[in-house]
Order: sequence, then C-alpha cells, then structure tokens
Amino acid sequence: MVVQRTRAGTHAPTAGAHRQPRRPPPSPTCGPRLDGVRVAVINWRDPWQSAAGGAEEYAWRVSRHLVGRGAAVTFVTSREPGQARAETREGVRLRRMGTAFTVYPLVMLWLLRSRWRFDVALDCMNGVPFFAPLVLCRRTRVISVVHHVHDLQFDAYFSRPLAWLGRFIESRVAGRVYRDCPTVTVSESSRRAMRAKLRWRAPITVIHNGGPGRSPGQAPTGAPAAAGAPALVSLGRLVVQKRVSRVVDVAARLRYDWPGLRLHIVGRGPEAAALAAQIDRDGLADRVRLHGFLPEADRNAVLAGARLHVTASRFEGWGLTVIEAAALGVPTVAYDVDGLRDSVRDGWTGWLVRDGQSLAEVVHRALVELSDPARAAEIRRACRAWASRFTWERTGTAMAALIAAEIGPDRARRPAGRRPRGGAPR
Repeated sequence: MVVQRTRAGTHAPTAGAHRQPRRPPPSPTCGPRLDGVRVAVINWRDPWQSAAGGAEEYAWRVSRHLVGRGAAVTFVTSREPGQARAETREGVRLRRMGTAFTVYPLVMLWLLRSRWRFDVALDCMNGVPFFAPLVLCRRTRVISVVHHVHDLQFDAYFSRPLAWLGRFIESRVAGRVYRDCPTVTVSESSRRAMRAKLRWRAPITVIHNGGPGRSPGQAPTGAPAAAGAPALVSLGRLVVQKRVSRVVDVAARLRYDWPGLRLHIVGRGPEAAALAAQIDRDGLADRVRLHGFLPEADRNAVLAGARLHVTASRFEGWGLTVIEAAALGVPTVAYDVDGLRDSVRDGWTGWLVRDGQSLAEVVHRALVELSDPARAAEIRRACRAWASRFTWERTGTAMAALIAAEIGPDRARRPAGRRPRGGAPR
C-alpha cells in the first residue's frame, strides 16, 4: 500500500509498464490511537447488500480498523428490505435509512441533527456525494473518499437528463463543496483523473485497497492451475459496467484456438439472467459456468485452479479482484483504464488491453505465454509478491494516521474510556 499526498499542480512519479515498482515504505503497526474519537463513515451501501462491491469492502475494513484503534465508529448507509435500521457488528454501529436514492437526503437530515456529535466524517462519494461539509459543524473534520471518477458510467444507469445531472454534480459541484477537505482515493490514475476531469483542487492522499495479505512464499489455497486445458475466471459483481458479457465473448472467440478452454464466472448481480441467456444462445453451456456467489474457500479454489483472471471492466478505482487473484498466483488481463492500469503491472502480473487491441487477442497472447512452464512460474511468483504488498492493516493504518493528523495530537490521544460531550448518536 503506497501512501502519496499531492496538491494541485504537483505530480508523483509512476512506475513504467514493465518496471517492477519499488516496495512501499513500511507503515507503523496499527497506527496512532484514536481513543474516544467519534467517526462517521458515510457510504452508499454496506457490505451485506446485494449490489455491494469493493467500495463497501474498503469502507467496512477501514471502519473495523478504526474501532481497533479506539474510535467510536458509526457506519451510515442505505437500507435494503429485511435489514435492521440499527445494529452493531464487530464494534461498528450501523445506521441504515432510505433506498439507494433517498439515502442522500435522509442522511443529510440525519447528519444535520447529529452535527455536533462527530469529530471526523469519512464521506464516501460513489458518483454522488453526501455533502457532509454543508450540514456538519465546522469543528468536524470531513475527509472525502473517492474511488474513481464515474463520468460516463452515469449513462449506463440513468436517462440522459439524470446522467447529465450526475456528471454535473460530480464534475462541477462536488469539487467546490469539498475544496477545503482532504481527499482519499485508491490509485494514482484515479488521482490524476480527479485532477483532470473533476478539476479537484483539495489535497489528495492515495491509500490503496488491501488484500489477502499472504507472504510471497505462502502456498495458495486450492488446486494449482492445470498444465493441460486452460481455465479462465471472471470474478466480481455481475453489473453493467463490469461488462462480463465481453468475457463470455472471449470464450466463444477462442473455442477453436483452445479446444479445452473453460470459463468460470464467480459473482452475483442483476446481469446474471442476461449472461445465462447469452451462454445458451452461443452454445457455450459446456464451456462457461455461472457459479453465482461462492463462499471464500470455494471462490479461492476456483481462482487458484485457473490459469488466467479476465476482467472487462471499464470503470475501476483500483481492482480489488485483481489483487485477490494475484495473491493466489493468477495473473489478470484487463483493459488499460484508470485503476486497473495501477493494480495490473503489464508484462509482470498480467496484461493490459491497449487501444487498437481486442480482449480476445490479448487473452490468447497471455495463454500462449503461460503455456511455457518457466514463464508461468515466474509470473505466479511475481503475482504473489505484488499482492503481498497490499493488506487491510496497511490501509487502516494509513487512514488512522490521516485522521490523527487532521484532528490534532490532543484529540487523537484522548484517554480510553473518556467520552466527549454529546455521546454516540442514536
């Protein structure tokens, strides 16, 4: 996990496509104590909702770490049918309200009512921000968390007027509201996109996603990839922007070049029915398997048994599934887009699809390269070494350090058991 803080007009150097990145500097174990510091983590969804993804994993892992450092954390989010309005999990208080859309005004009203009760708020912007600086008191430090620029992603979900409104809020309004708030993003390319597309002028800190945290020499769980017929795996939510249908197209395109090729799709989401229909229409039932959601052990077994992980996603802040695959020694083929160009080291832990190339073409080239046992072993080692650099402890430590720097040493070191005036919000 690399932490780099930059301001407008400055540029941090990036590693070349084929150069091995330098190891990030070690982080202090666990980070500073935050005893009694009251933190609101505001996120569109929680990890247990049906459409939850990497942003929810990030917010929850950070919340858990902050609790471990002594903070009183309230996770404010939307509510799906059947979910409790209020509960506590792993020391984190959850407050749920509204649907995926009504959550925004409801959370703003809730924050307005609770505006004196928090020392820090992590305002996670999933395209549309919660505008916490407008409703919380001035003494509350607001840290904006932006995983990636949504931009054209609005077009995939909304009518033209609503998509325009979403882009306008993201590109013109948010930067002004959060201009005095420190901002966190998860990759250098997302930071650059925020500067260029959103005209973001607030200080930006890069705090990467975590990962399984295995040591480079640790053997992966599950069976190793077979040396015979290759298997591809696609891991993640089955939603429009992930474009899993393109990975199914790859299986169809390569069926004659690689007669034994199999594709495993692991994940759930609203696109599952359309993918099943595509598989049936293209006569791929014997080649493509839709696993749906799998428990971690089963998912890792499928991943570890694959020769290549493939993602056709167009919008990513980082690419959590890339690191999960790499931790098991499995390289990734991905498009050369923001986020993925950071998590995939082209020619070292995977391959990037550049302009003018097709996904099937690059997957074919990768399979040829992986057919050489020596080269395959080299790439597996590189993948595990790369993935070992990213842990959730490093992520949480960096966030705790940023919070401590924002609120000052006196408030960050408040003795355990001493609760500030106002108590925890109900």
